[in-house]
Amino acid sequence: MSVTDWIIPLITVFVLTYAAFKRVDVFGAFCEGASEGLKTCAEILPALVLLLVCIGMFRASGAVELLTKALEPLCAAVGFPSEVMPLVVLRPFSGSGAMAVYNEIASSAGADTFAERVAATLIGSSETTFYTAAVYFSAVRCHRTRCAIPAALISDCTAWIVCGAVVFLFFGA
Repeated sequence: MSVTDWIIPLITVFVLTYAAFKRVDVFGAFCEGASEGLKTCAEILPALVLLLVCIGMFRASGAVELLTKALEPLCAAVGFPSEVMPLVVLRPFSGSGAMAVYNEIASSAGADTFAERVAATLIGSSETTFYTAAVYFSAVRCHRTRCAIPAALISDCTAWIVCGAVVFLFFGA
């Protein structure tokens, strides 16, 4: 048995021992925390449903393919693999959609190609901006996001540019 097999049981024993020492009602505290978690889940659920419906409509409408085709000349001009553009378009909206696109790139282009390396780097260095914003802003009941979304999108664009350049420099086209 390795040490990792004992981590969760040791943490559980430590928490229960500490709670007994401090005379905390563990069951009551757990039930209160679970109740608050369910309330938070109920509060953010409408925003998540809306986001998932919008993502489904965006993908089903063919807008991803249309945007990808429109950006192909720019990709060719800078040496960016055009097969990665659907990933760039979907990543800010959907992590699972982006992973599906990544799997498609890896299987069609190959596991050790420039396009796959760029895609893997982009998956690891960018965020599902709109999903994260929907969850966090809904959880704190903030309706005015101000500069958060533009700043996050600028951060994503920076990640795409820098990571594309790094992969190009280290692995070449």
